[in-house]
Amino acid sequence: MTSNSVTGGRFITFEGIDGSGKSTQARMLADHLMAEGYEVVLTREPGGSKGAEEIRALVLEGEPDRWSAETEILLFTAARRDHLERTILPALAAGKVVICDRFADSTRMYQGLSRGDLRGVVDQLHELMIGREPDLTILIDMDPTEGLTRAKSRQTAEERFEDFGQALQDQMRAGFLALANEYSDRFQVIDGKGTLEEVAQRVTSTVKAHLS
Repeated sequence: MTSNSVTGGRFITFEGIDGSGKSTQARMLADHLMAEGYEVVLTREPGGSKGAEEIRALVLEGEPDRWSAETEILLFTAARRDHLERTILPALAAGKVVICDRFADSTRMYQGLSRGDLRGVVDQLHELMIGREPDLTILIDMDPTEGLTRAKSRQTAEERFEDFGQALQDQMRAGFLALANEYSDRFQVIDGKGTLEEVAQRVTSTVKAHLS
């Protein structure tokens, strides 16, 4: 299985509850690094490759009870494997900075924690089929009530997890912070309060220290 050290490349992921602003911050970081001359691949999960994008529609649309947690774990892992093979690993091997909006930590939380005691299943599948952790994970920490309000205001078709409501948001924030403590060697927690530019400055400072 793939080692964490790929020559030249850096793998950076963004995590956080729905509405935390992580997707916007991932884009802003990508723009900043490209302006400084870095070769950057900005991608997302679920998605990031043709097959994974097709799975994305299956897991993010429809009624909240459309899939069991066990089925979701299998779908997300399948999407992640395709994404890894077709997008992430080739970019890292070429020495690029890969910035990914969500990765395996989201599956550890949304399927492994929130919908049953399935964290062990997530980790076993991850080790078997993915075998790679990010070099750096940026966790945008946001008040759960504010995050849910932001997420619902987007009014997209991809609201299946937002429809689980406030209790899930609360549980996910606590879970992500616990995960940051568990994987403290790669997690950096960024305060999501303030303007986009203020948060972006915190993110950029943290990432540039990692890249230097």
